[in-house]
Amino acid sequence: MDKMIAYCGIICTECPAFLATQKDDDEERKKVAEMWSKEFNSDIRLEDINCGGCLEDEGLLFNYCRECPIRKCGKEKGVLNCAYCDDYACEELNKFLEGVPDAKRTLEEIRKSL
Repeated sequence: MDKMIAYCGIICTECPAFLATQKDDDEERKKVAEMWSKEFNSDIRLEDINCGGCLEDEGLLFNYCRECPIRKCGKEKGVLNCAYCDDYACEELNKFLEGVPDAKRTLEEIRKSL
């Protein structure tokens, strides 16, 4: 499977929600829901863990991703991900990347190759 990179730099194809969806594995979904419920102090249910990746226009998408301002902006600008944006790295993206250094590294690597 090719690597799918979200607008924010997260690698969708390595995300536990994406992987559980691809395997159609309810045990994995349950583990992810429990892990994220604790990590994000939120009530995430097994049935919430269904995602075909951030780049999906319709279909399966994790609830937060559906509302994500970074995803919305990237879709509006028609970029593959934020590394391709003329406004890289905007305030919204920088706030997000503070907590997700792997995503920042991914976007920086892409920027170097442009």
